[in-house]
Amino acid sequence: MKALLIYPQYPDTFWSFKHAIRFISKKSVYPPLGLLTVAAMLPQAWQLKLVDMNVSPLLRRHLAWADMVFISAMAVQQESTREVIRRAKQAGKAIVAGGPLFTEAPESFPQVDHLVLNEAEITLPRFLSDLATGHPHKTYQTKKFPELIQTPTPRWNLLKMKKYVSMNLQFSRGCPFNCEFCSITALFGRRVRTKSAAQIVAELDSLYARGWKGGVFFVDDNFIGNRTALKAEVLPAIIQWMKQHHSPFNFNTEASIDLADDDELMSLMVQAGFNQVFIGIETPDKESLVACGKMQNARRDLDASVKHIQAAGLEVTGGFIVGFDNDSPSIFRRQVEFIQNSGIVTAMVGLLNAPRNTRLYQRLKQEKRLLKTFSGDNTDFSINFLPRMNYQELIRGYQRILQSIYACKPYTLRVQDFLRRKSRYIKELRRAGKTPPSSSVPLRLYHIKAAIRAFFVLGIFDRGRRYYWKLLFWSLFRCPRLVPQAITFAIYGFHFRRVFHTTRAR
Repeated sequence: MKALLIYPQYPDTFWSFKHAIRFISKKSVYPPLGLLTVAAMLPQAWQLKLVDMNVSPLLRRHLAWADMVFISAMAVQQESTREVIRRAKQAGKAIVAGGPLFTEAPESFPQVDHLVLNEAEITLPRFLSDLATGHPHKTYQTKKFPELIQTPTPRWNLLKMKKYVSMNLQFSRGCPFNCEFCSITALFGRRVRTKSAAQIVAELDSLYARGWKGGVFFVDDNFIGNRTALKAEVLPAIIQWMKQHHSPFNFNTEASIDLADDDELMSLMVQAGFNQVFIGIETPDKESLVACGKMQNARRDLDASVKHIQAAGLEVTGGFIVGFDNDSPSIFRRQVEFIQNSGIVTAMVGLLNAPRNTRLYQRLKQEKRLLKTFSGDNTDFSINFLPRMNYQELIRGYQRILQSIYACKPYTLRVQDFLRRKSRYIKELRRAGKTPPSSSVPLRLYHIKAAIRAFFVLGIFDRGRRYYWKLLFWSLFRCPRLVPQAITFAIYGFHFRRVFHTTRAR
């Protein structure tokens, strides 16, 4: 069997970093971890090829080679996914599809021959068994959640690693919280299932053996969902592995805000090589937090929690939402003030939407407020329900937030604030006789190219060039060791302004 694994294209979004990765001659931020893991579950005798359309185009010769096409996708990729399905059917190929997009709305894809839904550890073996006997069914579903001890190491050999900014791993699935707007518990449940420390070490070994050095993103929706396993086994194993291999990786992940309550856990993460964590902060409005069931955020001082995590040596990137039923027109100003005061450089502010199968979707359906299918991109100025606030007022307020936080002046101030705190953290460690966490990732040619391109694109041609030079000279004199990070943030800011069209310097 010749199986072609296809990952559809992402649109230009906040998280695509499309305008940033061009500076370092990369094609995509992350590879398709789900498809690579599925590939490891397929029969060894099969011939496999991967086409990640974010890296290279899907060609007719790819489809001509294949006996069967496997597609995995998320909601944000639905437009490209439908085009892939059309082309595969036109080529006369059987299609097997899975992943969040198909699991959430299988009825939307009648052209797909076989829907292998939910988690592949359970449903894929059933499909393969039926395929071997010549009687595969249309749909394979399950309400069970598998233990991840069954999950194999991804097939990294199918990738062109040099095309990506970072690799990715998964430690756990599921989240103990049940926020109304979040689809994670619907997809993966509230019981947090984890891989063993031995599995994580094996995956690190596999990446290292393929020659990878650089960023590794733990894709867990809440990395700290099982703290006991992390602190007792996994993080100590990663720390030991990193010491033995001279720290070839730096890690980032996603976690809930209650990470701030566990100094031991943060310390272990930093020792292991974690330098960044994404946290869903959502809103500074406590009434909205209570209403959407995000009690872990409502019961604390969010600004103090963010700063405590930052002080532990972790950069906080944040997710924010406007459009909650309790939001008043003051929320737009309050969101901007919170983001600026907290010093969160990378703040993803999106409009509230209701993904399929969430509690929010069910509530809005009962209230007859649903409008259309969720696009999967909550930063594209679309909303799939009738908000309590006047729609035009909501959109204008959302635009004001983006124009405020990603205009050159406020963005530069946040970068300076972050670099100042990081420099202070490094100095405090040295005064205490400790060595600051570091990565031995070598300087590559593309880093030098990025600096040169930034000189021309940001320093000469960009409308916000005076802020680029202000940041560069400020960092040279205040924290010279962090100049590369300052340039990186400047490039990120360029991407965000392009995505949100906030190009004017203010």
